[in-house]
Amino acid sequence: MKYARLNVTHLGMTSAAFSDLEVAHRMADAARQAILPHFRSAGLQSDNKLDAGFDPVTIADRAAEQAMRSVLAELRPEDSILGEEFGETHGQSGRTWVLDPIDGTRGFISGTPTWGVLIALGDADGPFLGIVDQPYIGERFIGTPEGASLTGPLGHSALVTRATRSLSEATLFTTFPEVGTEAERAAFQRVSSQVRLTRYGMDCYAYALLAAGQCDLVIEAGLNAYDIQAPIAVIQAAGGVVTNWQGHPAHEGGQVLAAATPELHAAALALIQQTA
Repeated sequence: MKYARLNVTHLGMTSAAFSDLEVAHRMADAARQAILPHFRSAGLQSDNKLDAGFDPVTIADRAAEQAMRSVLAELRPEDSILGEEFGETHGQSGRTWVLDPIDGTRGFISGTPTWGVLIALGDADGPFLGIVDQPYIGERFIGTPEGASLTGPLGHSALVTRATRSLSEATLFTTFPEVGTEAERAAFQRVSSQVRLTRYGMDCYAYALLAAGQCDLVIEAGLNAYDIQAPIAVIQAAGGVVTNWQGHPAHEGGQVLAAATPELHAAALALIQQTA
């Protein structure tokens, strides 16, 4: 899949003025500036987007997505946008930027630093560039066709997933202990019962840690495209595997299985698909 650049002649610039990765970095920087004044602020308020249940949104979510959309309006007006807070904007290029301004708003309003800004660029085949950015910690996990990397307080380093092949040696992450429907919870528990360690409540940071070689599996259900496209790009660039629970591409969301190695992915998938 080609990592392309687009002309920005509407600004009087050449097509090489800003690469897609440079545009993504500008978006992540803009989101950081919009979000950080609100994190752990005493007056932060949230609205609930669900009639049944709790799905919070804050001024920081909306401000961050607006800031990223402003960057795209200037530098990539030909591209489509899919964002959690402001929906879809159609372009003509066949490429789509997929944005989640704060993945893990429940964690954000609780003061935990496991939320992140998700930015992906892809086409009909799925994402080929992704950023998972944690503004408070200052970590930025990056995935491109050339590889995966991390920039943060300790500098710049390459990302490579762990070589774990056995479930008995694996660490498994998910966000919610309930993991979807009763059948989905049962499938998750079949894997959880076989791994060395299961941890909860990580949101997008779990996928970043998988790419960084700190855990081995992430299993979730009920995701949207904007929840998973950036993690897919980063994990695949780091050498990992991401599919849905049927073993097919997961960039449209739904049930997701991410693994550090193909062998571990196959073992977890077999348990997920196991019938009584």
